[in-house]
Amino acid sequence: MSILVYIDQFAGRAKLVSWEVLGRAREFADQLGLPLVAVVVGQNVGQIAREAIAYGADRVLVVDGPAFAQYRTGAYAAALKAAIAAARPRIILAPAVVGAREVAALAAAQARIGMAADAQEVSLDADGRLRAERPVYSGNILTTVIFRDAVQMATVRSRSYPLPQADAGRTGEIAALDVTLDAAAAGEEILEFEAAGAGDVDLQNASVIVAGGRGVKGPEGFEPLRALAEALGGAIGASRAATDGGWVPYNYQIGQTGKIVRPDLYIACGISGAIQHLAGIGGAKVIVAINKDKDAPIFGVAHYGIVGDLFEVVPALTEALKARLGK
Repeated sequence: MSILVYIDQFAGRAKLVSWEVLGRAREFADQLGLPLVAVVVGQNVGQIAREAIAYGADRVLVVDGPAFAQYRTGAYAAALKAAIAAARPRIILAPAVVGAREVAALAAAQARIGMAADAQEVSLDADGRLRAERPVYSGNILTTVIFRDAVQMATVRSRSYPLPQADAGRTGEIAALDVTLDAAAAGEEILEFEAAGAGDVDLQNASVIVAGGRGVKGPEGFEPLRALAEALGGAIGASRAATDGGWVPYNYQIGQTGKIVRPDLYIACGISGAIQHLAGIGGAKVIVAINKDKDAPIFGVAHYGIVGDLFEVVPALTEALKARLGK
């Protein structure tokens, strides 16, 4: 028996959420007295395997080869299934981010394992069984998922847990895991990747997000928001109205049909606060709303609200922050 964590990576670099999840799993492993096993899938991912040891894994299973050089859902799910068979885990955790959540869901379905998706908190009950807290109905209700079967699985949202400290002196076992792909998994083909810039900071890892909605009125309306985000070292986000309008790329979109974010500070500019958008920002520690409409729903969830024209408020706020921060 063990605890197994899927380490998500892209282009040879582990996503930070993988270490967040691994750190939480380390706590579970210590509490239950079980070994912590990580699985890394890709090509030339030996360095990631060594990092997994430093971040708390006792053993790392490595699926490495040309067939896994590029992300393919079927191939990566087959690798995760093979790791499940090899590690015989009691608990399986994976990041709830694009790519990893699809891999986990497919592997769970094929292995007939119950899975709680998009958990914002995972814990153990008095009997050492996994409990997963996840939002439903656009974030209006929080549910706690419990499991009947012996194997329990969940995907965990970014920034649900702090990034653990890496210990370069830790030792552990790194073992190759051979995976044979069936025709369906081997038949997937990646034609090309197209980079889509989403600012200098990844939304799902950003501690500060400045987001714009219909009220920015067009692509140029995001320029004052970019200046504010730059002053705060944050990322730019958007509501669906802004992305549907073609004002910013879709990878800026936050909400039920976009990205779920959990920043320390979320500044909503010209966003009315549709329930689908609010579903994506419920985990923000502090929400600041700037809107001309004093009755906008966003004020119902904001910790601080400014009723005013964002084109006047945002530049003034930017200058004040620059002066305060010495920029």
